[in-house]
Amino acid sequence: MAWTVRLPFSWAPGRHPTHAPPSDAPPPEASPPNAERKAHLPAALAALGASIGASWTARSYPSLAREGFMGNPVAHRAVRMIAETAAATPWLVYEGEREHPRHPVLDLLARPNGQVSGTEFLETLYGHLLISGNAWLDAIAGGDGLIGLQILRPDRVRTIAGPDGWPVAHEYGVGNKRRRYPVDPVAGRGLLHLRLFHPLDDHAGFPPLGAAQMALDLHNQSSTWNKALLDNSARPSGALVYQPKDGGNLTEEQFDRLKQQLEEGYQGASRAGRPMLLEGGLDWKAMGLTPRDMDFVEARNGAARDIALALGVPPMLIGIPGDLTYANYQEANRAFCRQTVLPLVARTAAALSNWLAPVYGAGIRLDFDADRLPGLEAEREALWNRLSRADFLTADEKREALGYQALGEKTGLTSQDN
Repeated sequence: MAWTVRLPFSWAPGRHPTHAPPSDAPPPEASPPNAERKAHLPAALAALGASIGASWTARSYPSLAREGFMGNPVAHRAVRMIAETAAATPWLVYEGEREHPRHPVLDLLARPNGQVSGTEFLETLYGHLLISGNAWLDAIAGGDGLIGLQILRPDRVRTIAGPDGWPVAHEYGVGNKRRRYPVDPVAGRGLLHLRLFHPLDDHAGFPPLGAAQMALDLHNQSSTWNKALLDNSARPSGALVYQPKDGGNLTEEQFDRLKQQLEEGYQGASRAGRPMLLEGGLDWKAMGLTPRDMDFVEARNGAARDIALALGVPPMLIGIPGDLTYANYQEANRAFCRQTVLPLVARTAAALSNWLAPVYGAGIRLDFDADRLPGLEAEREALWNRLSRADFLTADEKREALGYQALGEKTGLTSQDN
C-alpha cells in the first residue's frame, strides 16, 4: 500500500532536519508556544492549494504513435478500422470515360513491391495520414515504367523550402544517410506528398489524432491512475495527522521511525490492504478522491468519445457506451463509410492520378468501387430495387446510373431484352 505522509501540514517544520535553518542564519527570536506553527500555517495552506499546470503529450509523430496508436485502445482500434476499410476498397482505372479492367496501374497497386501486398501497403499509407497528417511515396523506376512503390516514414522526411517559401526539395534521412529528392511541380516528379489540411503550416499536414491529444492524455492517465489505485487496494491517498493532547511534537527519532515503518510495511502492491496500527495521537485523514467522486467512468467514456470523434469513427462501432447519435449499428456503419472512409480514398485516388499521369498518360484516372464496401450494401440494394422498377429507363441508362459502362443499347431493361 502506498501511503503519503505530509507532515509539514500538521507538524512544526522546524522539527525535521530538512527544514533546519542555515548555519549562518541568526538565532530565532523567542516566541510564545505554537507561534512557529501558526507562522508557517499560511504557507502550508498555500502549498496545498497551489495550481499546477497540466502536462500534455507532444504532437510529434513518434509521440502520437506511442501514446495514441500503440498506447491507447480506442485510438488503436479507430485508426485500424479506417485504414483496413479504406485499404479494402477496390481500385478502378479509367482513361477518359473508358474503364480498363486490366492496367499496369492496377498491377502496381496490387503488388507495390516484393515485400508487402497491396492491402498492407495501403494500410500503412492511411495509418501514416491518420497519425502524422502526412504520407510520402517514392516511385521505383525500371526499364518499362514503374516497377515498385515505397512508403517513407513521415518523421524521416524533411521539406526544404526555397527563398520564396515554396518547397524545392525533400530530404529523407535514416541514421547518418541522407537522400534528397528535388521537387519539379511542372513535370510532377519527386516524392508524392499526401497531407491533410493544416491551417498553420504551408508544408505539413495536421493529424486527426493530434486534435484528440487532450482526450488521449485524459484516457491514458485515467488508466494509469486506476492501476495505481488498484495497486493501493483501491484506497485513496491520505496523510497521518499527529494530534497529541499535550500539544507536543514528534521527535526526530519518532519521525524517522514512522517514515521507515510506512515505507517498509505499507508501500507497494504486495502490501496493499494490510491493517495499520496507529498510536500516540496519530490519525489517518483521506486526501484523495474516490472514483465515484471523480465520476471516473463517465470521464473516461467522454474522453473515448472525443478520440473517436476526432478520427471520424462513430463511438457505437467501437463499443463506447452512451452514444445515441445513430439509430442502429447499420446506420452508424454507413455513416462511417460515407463520411470518413470514402473521402480519404477519394483524396488518395486524386493524388495518385496526378502523380502517375506523367508515366501512364495524362488521361489516366484512378477511381474506386464504393459499392463493394460492406457498410454500403443496404444503399446498393435500395438503388438496384429502384432502378429495376423504373420501366421508363433504358438498359444503358440504368447501367450508367449504377456506374457501369453503356453497351450502346437503345431500349429494353437488360441486354437480353434486345
